[in-house]
Amino acid sequence: MDKMTVAFATDDGINYIDRHFGDADYYDIYEISADGSEFVKRINNTTEEDDDDSGHGDAEKAKGIAGILKVEGVHCTVSKVFGPNLKRIKKKFLCVLFKSGNIETGIETLKENYSSLNSEWEKGEERTFLRYN
Repeated sequence: MDKMTVAFATDDGINYIDRHFGDADYYDIYEISADGSEFVKRINNTTEEDDDDSGHGDAEKAKGIAGILKVEGVHCTVSKVFGPNLKRIKKKFLCVLFKSGNIETGIETLKENYSSLNSEWEKGEERTFLRYN
């Protein structure tokens, strides 16, 4: 694919959150390719508004997050932490974990590794998650 739509879990638009992907206040959506990137929009995590503290790994929460991201055409999700729902989410999205850095450095890493992202995306439900420092 020529470009990939990526959702970054954030509260401030600069850094990844230190909580699970599904606990972000917002998802900043970017279009990324090997040649560049473009900010598309910020979406609210509306699943947090309805959160009844069902616990980590709640299937309904995973379904809700997947739903709001699918509407935006997201292919790839990025965060420092994914919770137990990773096994559900990675069937629908390519999940990327960053150990450090911020969204700006993450975008550069994704551009530099775009062919690897694309290859992993093409595996469909058999894809695994990718991890970068």
